[in-house]
Amino acid sequence: MVENHMTIQEKLSKLPQVNECLKGPYGQKWLEGSYRKIVVRAVREVIELKRRAILNGLDPDVSLDAIAGEIENLIRKYSAHKLRPLINASGVVIHTNLGRAILSDKAISNVAAIAGGYSNLEYEISKGKRGKRYSHIKDIIKELTGAEDAIVVNNNAAAVLVCLDTFARGREVIVSRGELVEIGGSFRIPEVMQASGAILREVGTTNKTHLSDYENAVCGNTGLLMKVHQSNYKVIGFTEEVPVERLVVLGKAFRIPVVDDLGSGSLISLEKFGIHGEPTVQEVIKQGADIVTFSGDKLLGGPQAGIIVGKEKLIQKIQKNPMLRALRIDKMTFAALEATFMQYLDEEKALQEIPTVRMLTQPLEVIRKRAARIHALLKKSISGQAELKIVGDQSRAGGGSLPETDFPTYAVSVRPSGISVNGLEERLRRGVPPVIARIQGDALLIDARTIQDREIKILTGCVIAAFGNNI
Repeated sequence: MVENHMTIQEKLSKLPQVNECLKGPYGQKWLEGSYRKIVVRAVREVIELKRRAILNGLDPDVSLDAIAGEIENLIRKYSAHKLRPLINASGVVIHTNLGRAILSDKAISNVAAIAGGYSNLEYEISKGKRGKRYSHIKDIIKELTGAEDAIVVNNNAAAVLVCLDTFARGREVIVSRGELVEIGGSFRIPEVMQASGAILREVGTTNKTHLSDYENAVCGNTGLLMKVHQSNYKVIGFTEEVPVERLVVLGKAFRIPVVDDLGSGSLISLEKFGIHGEPTVQEVIKQGADIVTFSGDKLLGGPQAGIIVGKEKLIQKIQKNPMLRALRIDKMTFAALEATFMQYLDEEKALQEIPTVRMLTQPLEVIRKRAARIHALLKKSISGQAELKIVGDQSRAGGGSLPETDFPTYAVSVRPSGISVNGLEERLRRGVPPVIARIQGDALLIDARTIQDREIKILTGCVIAAFGNNI
């Protein structure tokens, strides 16, 4: 027993010390390529792993040459960012789980320019004194939407929250029952109202609400008439809703502001692309809504933000709300949002340069050609390991936008042999970069609508590598 104990002690004594690992050639290389805390953590964990193996009666090689590979693997693991880029092959354009809208090249360039140095975020260069951050972006928003004034917060839920808090804290807000939406993550309009201190006054029924329902609900404690666009669901069949222009007439009669929460918010009419029922921000402003709120990272195709546009006197009241400081956006969001809005000054360029808008409106033939390129590259390498076909399918806008609107698309169907389709999906999802596709029956579908042209070679390389693990 004593001899065995001494043998274990001798083995433990051969374990390298942390400082010994760091001072040698391996350690110097690791420290040059990564952060010291990460390197120390990786070294300690591998040494501890070997210590436990020895105590369990094993005899691992504990020389630095032997354990260097394990240490390097851990360094790579701990050095990797948790928020990682990936390839969206799902066909869902505004995919909430995958970061929603892709920024345009011009927006990315502007963010890099502003984030990499100082800026005039709250400084008036012409006057040499402190300025207001919202002044940089409101003029372009006013020009594009036709609104009298504008302000921006960190998302559309925040936009609705600050509007309710400003105009209806302790007062009633009249909303149709058919518009009490849940806007994702179990975050619901009634809960937003409760948080703002407003009192919800439901009118009408789920499928039908008449103007008289609003009119009969108006009282001395009414703060707002509110309309919520059905941006993430549809009520069909025996239905009726009150258009915003009729609510505006009612609001003027009782001197009550009308707020229209568009949710998605588009600046380009999608009717000519066969997409119906989605009003533009400009249209709602022309119809007389006092305040309109919408998202920056949905149909607009910009960064996450909540845009509030409307009557100047009302926007000015919102600007005085102390809550606004907690909801304001930073310089990087401003940079991305301003660059995105500027691209809308030329609609044709916006359709080509803003990825979200381009993906939603691109001709079907363009998608088919992209699918054909992916198919051809895969066929060269894995045709013997999978049945490959170009198939017609349907994409979705996603992100709570354009519900029930199907977008014809083309996808590459990959039906693997020698590995299950679930196994292939997992390998792609765990690859570098991860590829997120969808399973349909016994095949994996790679939807060409959401594949960027620059990603095609990377994507096909990931698919080939996933099959390579099966050889």
